[in-house]
Amino acid sequence: MATTPPEPADLVLDTAFDAALGERYLVYALSTITARSLPDLRDGLKPVHRRLLWAMRLLRLNPDQAYKKCARVVGDVIGKYHPHGDQSVYDAMVRLAQDFALRVPLVDGQGNFGNIDGDNAAAMRYTEARLTDAAIRLMEGLDEESVPFRTTYNGEEEEPEVFPGLFPNLLANGSSGIAVGMATSIPPHNVAEVVDAALHLLHQPDASTADLLAHVKGPDFPTGGVLVEPAASIRESYETGRGAFRLRARWALEDQGRGTWTIAISEIPYQVVKGKLIEQLAELIAEKKLPILADVRDESDEAVRIVLEPRSRNVDAQVLMESLFKLTDLEVRVPLNMNVLDGGRPGVLSLAQVLGKWLVHQREVLLARSRFRLGRIEARLEVLGGLLKAYLNLDEVIRIIREADDARAELMAAFDLTHVQAEAILNMRLRSLRKLEEIEITRENAALSAEAAELNALVASPGKQTERLAADLANLRTAYGPTTPLGRRRTSVADAPQVRMVPIEAMIDKEPLTIICSAKGWIRAMKGHIDLGQGEALKFKEGDGPAFAFHAHTTDRLMLAASDGRFYTLGPDRLPGGRGFGEPLRLMIDLAEGVEIVALDVWREGRLLLAASDGRGFIVEAGELLAETRKGKAVMTPKAGARLKIVRAIPPADDMIAVIGDNRKLLVFAIDELPVMQRGQGVALQKYKDGGLADARSFVMAEGLSWAMGGASGRTRTENDLSFWKGARASAGRLPPTGFPRDNKF
Repeated sequence: MATTPPEPADLVLDTAFDAALGERYLVYALSTITARSLPDLRDGLKPVHRRLLWAMRLLRLNPDQAYKKCARVVGDVIGKYHPHGDQSVYDAMVRLAQDFALRVPLVDGQGNFGNIDGDNAAAMRYTEARLTDAAIRLMEGLDEESVPFRTTYNGEEEEPEVFPGLFPNLLANGSSGIAVGMATSIPPHNVAEVVDAALHLLHQPDASTADLLAHVKGPDFPTGGVLVEPAASIRESYETGRGAFRLRARWALEDQGRGTWTIAISEIPYQVVKGKLIEQLAELIAEKKLPILADVRDESDEAVRIVLEPRSRNVDAQVLMESLFKLTDLEVRVPLNMNVLDGGRPGVLSLAQVLGKWLVHQREVLLARSRFRLGRIEARLEVLGGLLKAYLNLDEVIRIIREADDARAELMAAFDLTHVQAEAILNMRLRSLRKLEEIEITRENAALSAEAAELNALVASPGKQTERLAADLANLRTAYGPTTPLGRRRTSVADAPQVRMVPIEAMIDKEPLTIICSAKGWIRAMKGHIDLGQGEALKFKEGDGPAFAFHAHTTDRLMLAASDGRFYTLGPDRLPGGRGFGEPLRLMIDLAEGVEIVALDVWREGRLLLAASDGRGFIVEAGELLAETRKGKAVMTPKAGARLKIVRAIPPADDMIAVIGDNRKLLVFAIDELPVMQRGQGVALQKYKDGGLADARSFVMAEGLSWAMGGASGRTRTENDLSFWKGARASAGRLPPTGFPRDNKF
């Protein structure tokens, strides 16, 4: 009788949303941490890398065998072990083959596997690969029941949970990955140094990380470079498992004759894309951010060679390189975060803990392989014992085989044989009855008995296990010693030179300029100090006109104040030349829409008076106005409806402030009543019923207050007795003296 399927509503689970979400997210997080992003402490591999190497091993892609298409390997991996995208699996395989990404590559690639310029590898149908010697060492012992296996995702195959081989892959090749709520970043190291540290820890289990650093000098990157991290910082990083290392490019000075020279960079920092590095250097030249650098050329072939040309022979090479280290990726900080899976649980470990736990794993592998070998020897000795009995009673054995109905049972009863021994005698060929074969079996029996005795002693004695591990590690060090191509240390360790850095401004040749800015914000820098009254020089677009014009030098810095209270810093040497009408300022700085330029002048040390249209203001030190980025720096924050109106330098001797409003009221008060601030709205300078601030300035009380009379004569008038207008800050003020300008400007 057919059953009625349940209604969809009956399948709905009544669960709190936060509980359901938390439960599912936790499953996802654990999966990402344990099965994707973090490496295992024992073999230093993530599941995708382990499955790649395992699939290649089953395809018999040994170093002495022919290459096979990468597409074949990727197909096996995603079909049998790793049900993910083929491109992600191939990308992981490509990285295992890149000698600039891995210190000791695990895949030997043939074809285009990418390069240090950042170019991608060719498609998997074009490239071929096989395993390297290091990969074989990493998987050595997989056939000897040395590690547990698990079924694959579809239950049809088996794969190892971890690799048993005596190769310190976690530290040798490093690892990086981002999981949920945690990440790992382990730089590569020198195999010989890691082995030396492991040997030291093997004989002295209580050795500290500081003791191990006598052997491990620091990371050893496949692209070389110079490690300039202080020794104390390196020690702290390895003791805590967290830190960073300063890595610099390797460079040398090349004499070009006649006092000229260039700098040749032969090694760049780890994981820096050479193409992007060249772009950074070219941008410095194009934007004149480093005036002492004239040119950069990429002369690389298989080896890196970047040539830097200084602006002149008088440039200090150390100063040039220190500037480049500061401004470009010729110096990077490589992070260290030794967050690994230890027994399936993530944790940040020190160098001593990582090596100690790795040695524990290797001891367990040694015991498992020894027991497996003992089992094989015992099985073989059982067979050999039966064969020797057969040779001693050969005639009787032949008679039983010829005449007995159940030869196996008769043999077992007659000579006290086991089932296995009797079966081996029955399966023995006639040619094995030679006397020579008996001698060989006797010799094999003796050799296997001696080997079994050694293995039993090894399993029973921790001391012998230590001796065996030490011998195996010594053999590994010989294969990857300092004199071998792979074992030679590539990253040198040095102290950063103490170079007295000079400001960028001091590197610029001092040349006179005339800065011209129009009312609509078009700016240009004309060479020389021209007469500002020349009409030909001060030409503008139709509908535009002059706003600011002044003399400066290429070594100066320009200060621009906007009506929204933001200040910007410009380099005169980076402004467009005097031909044409210049370029809009908005291409150089981030001026908001509708914002006007209030002031533009050469920046000088000292104090300035800032005042807004609503009559609020304060004094600011000039150093607070310098901005590092094109976004500028917010200094004054006017109230809604108000804007920055006055930016005026205060001479050191000035002791009074004069303020006049749109209502034509003048107020004079002591400069000490104004606060010195870094940023803000300021305080009220003058009180208004209608209108706002018209003008403000500082002056010396003893010299009186002066203002221009107007007209072509250029005459000024000075009012010496200001007691009538003197008052407290924020007062209303009184009508100005007779003859004060009608535009209310000083």
